[in-house]
Order: sequence, then C-alpha cells, then structure tokens
Amino acid sequence: MSAPLLIIEDVAVELPTPRGNLRAVDHVDLSLEAGCTLGIVGESGCGKTMLSRAVLQLLPKKAKLTGRVMFDGQDLVRLDAEPLRRLRGRDLAVVFQDPMTSLNPVLTIGTQLMETIQEHLELDAPAARKRSIELLAAVGIPAPEQRLAQYPHQCSGGMRQRIAIAIALSCEPKLLIADEPTTALDVTIQAQILDLLAREQRRRHMAMIIITHDLGVVAGRADEVAVMYAGRVVERAPTQALFKRMHMPYTEALLAAIPKLETAPHTPLPAISGRPPDPTRPLKGCSFAPRCRYAASRCHEAKPDLKSAEMPDHLYACFHPIQMAEGVGA
Repeated sequence: MSAPLLIIEDVAVELPTPRGNLRAVDHVDLSLEAGCTLGIVGESGCGKTMLSRAVLQLLPKKAKLTGRVMFDGQDLVRLDAEPLRRLRGRDLAVVFQDPMTSLNPVLTIGTQLMETIQEHLELDAPAARKRSIELLAAVGIPAPEQRLAQYPHQCSGGMRQRIAIAIALSCEPKLLIADEPTTALDVTIQAQILDLLAREQRRRHMAMIIITHDLGVVAGRADEVAVMYAGRVVERAPTQALFKRMHMPYTEALLAAIPKLETAPHTPLPAISGRPPDPTRPLKGCSFAPRCRYAASRCHEAKPDLKSAEMPDHLYACFHPIQMAEGVGA
C-alpha cells in the first residue's frame, strides 16, 4: 500500500504576542490519501487556517513551527524557499476565503491566470491564453474570452471565487486546500461553488482539504472529517461514521447549530454557551470543559488524549463521550 499523499505529524504552531506565546496549532496529526477529501471543521480561531498555512509554509515570519509536513515524500518544513515556490501552484494549490483580497485588483483576470500557467507549465502566451479560456469555461464562467480582459472588481463575488478556483486548478495540482471557500457568498452560490469543487476534484483525481466552520458543508463532500477546537483535533472519523455516532460534545454542539429543514421559521439556533479559551493561557484540563454540559471534575484536571472508539479509524478526545443513537445526521 502506498504512503498517504499528505502526512501532518505532531505539528505545532506558536505565535509571539504582547500577552505571551499563542499556541495556534497544538500537536496535530493528520493524513490524506491521494484523490480523497478531508474536511477540517471548527469555530473561528480554532486553528484551522493556521494549520493549512503550516502545510503551505505560509506562516507569519515570527511563527515557530515544529513537527513534520510530508507532502508527496518531501518534508515541506525543511524544504528551501525556491523548491517550495515551485511546488506551490504546481502540485499544491489553495483557494483563500476572500477572493477580493487574494486576487490582485490592478491586474486583469487574464494576466493573473496566464502568469501562473506560464510560470509553472512553461507555455508560451498563445497556449497560456487558450488554456486560461478553457479553465474559465470549466468553472462555469460565461463568455470566458471576454472575462480575460476584465478586472476582479467587475465580477460578482461568486464569479471571483470561480476565477480563484480556476487559478488554483490551472496546473493540475495533486492537493487543493479550500479555506472557507463559500464565505460571504449567498446560499445558492455556496452550493454551486461546493459542487464545482467536488466535480473538479473527482475529474482530476486530486486530494482536497475543505476548511469550514459548518459541518453541513462537509457532510456529503468529504471522505473524512477532523473537528478542531483550541488548536487540537478533538474528533476524527470517516464522514458517515462521524454523523452516525459522534462522541465529542463539541461536535454535537456544532451539529446542533446547523439549521434544519423541518424547523419552524425564526426558531433560534442553539448556541454553544461560553467563550473559546484564551490561546495564550492554556487550560490544565480539557479546553472544552468550561463550555461542556457533560464535564466532570476530571475534565478540568487532565487533558484527554485522542484515542479510538469502537472503530479504529474513529478517534475522539473526551473522558465522557456522548453515545448518540444510530442514524443521526445533518
């Protein structure tokens, strides 16, 4: 059996702040097979984006990174700047959550697409232009040839996100990281963007990481889900197994916050009580204990390890795991 395409091994990220060191990612272990999709879910500030930036090696200058990030047999943490630059875009691509800031506002769409293609695939200008038109058409942009001459501000939010996806897909990457790809888009456009990513992922047989705060986004689109809280992975399982029988109270709370079709209009969604912990002041016990309705004294005294449940590939970090009835889903 071949090794996974991506192996994140004991990765921790610390950032210096005036209040002390901030542990943004706390010793995370994950892996992803070629052609598979991993969903990383959690509230804002739980470390999802910082973990993706550790994979991309795009951390802030003063950040301290420990652990290993093995991608296609190479340790990205120890890779020099030039090999890393060649790898990004070519084999390792990203779609950021805000296309208005990830796209250059003073360059045309054609320029931004073609420079990526020419840099990594070494095509001449006519070939790069032809491929750019094909890519824009593939992501569902009408009149793609005319769009090449336009600037990002002349396109809608959904159109800009499609352009960002086209740029990310331009060099046929082995791994695509989509960081909150539907933020600030209306619901119908969100579904279109997610369906587009899923379709292109299957067609190109590339691996994909979807980062989101919404369990509903990954429910039918990820092979495996990792739930993060306070920089740690607190539950990880194949998607169907997670929704069938989740064990972490935090995962249960995230699921409860998803609107249900059968719920009456204007019904308030259940919120997770309390506030996330201060990452500059790590708690002695479980980070979720102050907000957890199942917490006991042990939860405040010791930090639970990530361990397997009844299935070896279903891991959770909880002293008092919940036992949900089978068949519960989003």
